[in-house]
Amino acid sequence: MTTTVVIDPLLRLGQVLAVFPVSRSAWYSGVKAGVYPPPLKLGPRAAAWRSSTIQRLIESLPGGSIDDTV
Repeated sequence: MTTTVVIDPLLRLGQVLAVFPVSRSAWYSGVKAGVYPPPLKLGPRAAAWRSSTIQRLIESLPGGSIDDTV
């Protein structure tokens, strides 16, 4: 029997904004409003988002692509 381990990388804010091009303040406003997913707290001053969560966010956009909304 083979065990499959799925690794879901964590993305820091800079990496998220590289694939979802909004400003930092717009991103955090969207998180506060519930438009964007909340981060996982890694420490008192560190946060990250699961790669799969950001991928689902992008896929949920009309057309399933960032290019269609920018």
